[in-house]
Amino acid sequence: MSHETIYQALYVQGAGALRHELSVEKALRSGRKSRKPQSKLVGVPVSSRSWIGPDTIITARPAEASDRAVPGHWEGDLVIGRDARSALITLNERTSRFTLISRLDTHDSVTVTARLGEMIQRLPTAAFKTLTWDQGVEMARHAQFTIASGIQVFFCDPHSPWQRPTNENGNGLIRDFFPKGTDFTTVTDQEIAEMETLLNNRPRKVLNFATPAETLQQILNVASTT
Repeated sequence: MSHETIYQALYVQGAGALRHELSVEKALRSGRKSRKPQSKLVGVPVSSRSWIGPDTIITARPAEASDRAVPGHWEGDLVIGRDARSALITLNERTSRFTLISRLDTHDSVTVTARLGEMIQRLPTAAFKTLTWDQGVEMARHAQFTIASGIQVFFCDPHSPWQRPTNENGNGLIRDFFPKGTDFTTVTDQEIAEMETLLNNRPRKVLNFATPAETLQQILNVASTT
């Protein structure tokens, strides 16, 4: 069975937010009829990905992270620019669909983990429990990030974007603003901030037409009173 068959079965046709909000055409926002597997680790064998251990694979993630009823579990990835160096870091909270986005001129592991540390400072500590990422080498220093933040990082299986469905959908929305091939060195931080604001204040059917910003605020209000 191909990766594409699994992707269509779980990511597009499965229950949840994507089924409510997206058709196959919208889920594959590039306009392709099928999704081509991509990896930032072409030629890098799984056995050499030393930053991924048995305690950081997705099956080791707390069971509550799979339940959108429990907030604080995030998904993240990079949206790579045309020059292959510039990128956007994208973070999406699974319950509220709230999005954090930051622009990078380079995406080595030191830069990425340092920027993640800055990004999470924008929200209260109670908003973060775990972060699920793909197997990109940009997260090779995830242990240092966890020590500094207390946020445990988990890694998806190779070529398994359906294990980060909220982030995959969010990245598709970003491509509506900045299509594939965009050189992010020509995009300003202000433009990224404006896009983030628009996404977080967009009513979502899956949230009963509340916005991600409103939903996250409700979650934080509850957390502050418990």
